[in-house]
Amino acid sequence: MVDGRESGGEAGLSEDKLAAFERAHARGVTVQEIIDVFGASGGALTEATFRKYVQLGLLPRSVRVGRKGKSRGSQGLYPATVVRRIDAIRRLMGQGYTIDQIQREFLFVRSELEELSRTMERLYAGLERALETRGGDELAERKLREAREVGAELMRRLDEIEQRMSMRARMQRAHV
Repeated sequence: MVDGRESGGEAGLSEDKLAAFERAHARGVTVQEIIDVFGASGGALTEATFRKYVQLGLLPRSVRVGRKGKSRGSQGLYPATVVRRIDAIRRLMGQGYTIDQIQREFLFVRSELEELSRTMERLYAGLERALETRGGDELAERKLREAREVGAELMRRLDEIEQRMSMRARMQRAHV
């Protein structure tokens, strides 16, 4: 750590690497897997820093998921998008932003957007399972496909709004 921040520079992870990680871990990721992806890219991340980000609300809390097998307990899984968020936090810190500024100016709705996306996916999956068990209802299946498209467009628009607001905060800070 340097000045209370872990090193990690502005370069960060490539979009291709982030997208590949998210695809490979669509069901969730453990803290160790998150730490490993940053270690492999040359930007160490400690578990203590990760936990601090969660406590500060910069990252979502884990979801407890049971392990397969008798009496194996459960483990905490995070959405794979936390790697993207940590990368963004590191980039902003590399640009001189404080944790407080990052919380207030950049990530103020990101958690809610990601939670909305996860909720919509659970809803779609539940509806798909219900349709499968009840047999072919072409109208309902078509309506569900349309709802997915509308939901995807809604998420794109909300992301654009959030990104625009974040960009404005960056620009305002640059003029100070």
